[in-house]
This record gives sequence, structure tokens and C-alpha cells, in this order.
Amino acid sequence: MSKDDHGREIDYLRISVTDRCNLRCLYCMPEDGVVWKAHELILTIEEIERLVRIAASEGFSRIRLTGGEPLVRLGIVDLVRSVVETPGIESVAMTTNGLLLPQMAEQLKQAGLQRVNISLDTLDAEQFTYITRRGKIEDVFAGIDAALDAGFNPVKINAVVVRSLNQDLLAFARLSMDRPLHVRFIEYMPVGDSCGSAGTGWTEADTIPNDELVTMLNERALAAGIGQLQPLSKTNAPKGWGPAQYYQFEGAKGTVGFISALSRHFCSECNRLRVTAEGQLRPCLFSDVEYDLKTALRAGDDDSVRDTIRKALKTKPDSHHNRVGTERLMSQIGG
Repeated sequence: MSKDDHGREIDYLRISVTDRCNLRCLYCMPEDGVVWKAHELILTIEEIERLVRIAASEGFSRIRLTGGEPLVRLGIVDLVRSVVETPGIESVAMTTNGLLLPQMAEQLKQAGLQRVNISLDTLDAEQFTYITRRGKIEDVFAGIDAALDAGFNPVKINAVVVRSLNQDLLAFARLSMDRPLHVRFIEYMPVGDSCGSAGTGWTEADTIPNDELVTMLNERALAAGIGQLQPLSKTNAPKGWGPAQYYQFEGAKGTVGFISALSRHFCSECNRLRVTAEGQLRPCLFSDVEYDLKTALRAGDDDSVRDTIRKALKTKPDSHHNRVGTERLMSQIGG
């Protein structure tokens, strides 16, 4: 297992396989989208496979494939199979908006994908169209059903909480009661150069700290006769490599998690590096520091790739230090 200069064990690599997406979520990209990178600027499937092999030799054992939307990338099922079969890789996961899971969940499971996180920020059809600017919420529900039917475990639902959207958060939490769904509330984060711009960018007032959110949910749950959320130990929480703090309603089949990137940041426990679709290695989500993997990969220089990974580990910051705004939008970094 690799370590950074702050003594943290870094064994988790998040790889964006495309900057393209079939949605246009208002906090992720502008309404007219972004300028997609030309095909030749994006890492090829073969380059991603080689990167994973080298990363595994450096102690990375957990891989998450992201986007954009990873399921729009041609060859994604074969890539999953190849990554799963890479010596040293113990687990492979994916973050997706779920729209294409009805057609692809079974293929992905057979290829060896172990778990999926499905992004969904509302349970209201009209609000879904507003947030995503396109798409039908019933397609996401069908994707969730397909993931469960295919046997993925755990299936996590990622919901970004934005105060001005006034989402029905208790309805989200109740998804965990009857089926083994693990709902995770994510604090709205200052990622992207549009921070503060009307309608699309982050403002501090839109972030609901998770302590406030837990109190809010417990009040609403008690009023609904459900009972309060009970904290879970890490041993009883769903499998995963992230920083969520988990809770559970009594008798529920799933859990409710909270990811506090701002109000109670988990930088001291950070275990990951990120790779953008064009092959830039980012030590921290909130930093614009990047290291060029693509040039080394295309030169066929494995040692240079290793040196780049090691350099990123050495310069990984101790904290995001409450930075606001990044040069890249979330869709360009990788979710």
C-alpha cells in the first residue's frame, strides 16, 4: 500500500473514463454543457488498463470508474472485466447516474463489477427535470431496480443536498427501510469556476452542514412515527472505501450515510487519488494541481508513470483548507 508524505495510506484510485454525460445537472456543468475533449485527447481503454496495472504495482487495490457518465463510454464492460482481472486489484466499483443500468447492469455484474453508486438528487419528477435539465426520473428508478436485481451489494444512492432546492430528504432516507439501499447525503461542495454564479454555482448558504441535516431528519422522522436514526459502527456499515458516517432506522434493510466534505472534513483519512478523463492525476479534489500521466503512458514509459504517481503522493496536501472554486467543473474532474 502506498503512503503520502502525511502518513496516510493511499490505495484508492478514481478514474474518470469520459468527460461526457447524458445529463446536465445544474451544479455540475452549464446548461449548454461543456466543450467535450476530442477523442484523441482522452485516455484510450488500453491506456486505462495499463495505468491500472502500474497503479496496482504501486499498491493501489481499489478502483472506481467515474465520468462524466461512465456508461456512455464505448467498451466500458470490457474495461471493467480487464480491471477486475488485474493482479493486485481487490475491488472495482462505479459511480453512475443509473440511466443506462437497465440495459447494462447484468453485463457489468458478469464482468466482475462489485458495487455501484447511483447519483440521484431528488425523488420528484418535476424537480429531477429541473436539476438535470433533461432525462426522466423513472429511468433512474429502473436503474436502481436493475442494480438490485443484478445482485450488486451494496447499492448506494448519492444525493447532493442543496438548501435552495428544498428536497424531500425524509423521503430519501425512507428508501433505506424496505430495500437494501444505502442513501448517502453529500454536502454541496465548492467545485468549479462558476462558484457563486446565479442558478448554477455554489454559495455557502446552499450547503446544509450534516449535523443540521441529521437533526432535521430526526425531527421529521419522529413526527412521521418512524423513530430516530441510530448511529452505526464501521463494522456494521455497508462496504466501501469512502468517508461516510452511517446511521439506520430501526428494522431498516439499508442505511443512511452522511458525507461532510466541508463541515467536518475527512482530509486526515483521505485514501485516494483521481485521474481525469484526459489523463491528469489530481492529488486532491479541491486543488488545481495536476500531474500528466497521459504523456508518459503514450511514450510507453512505465517508470515515468510510476514516478508521476509517486510525485502526486508526495505533494498530496494535508487538507483542502476550505478552498472555494476550482478551475475544472465536477464533470471534468470525475465524480
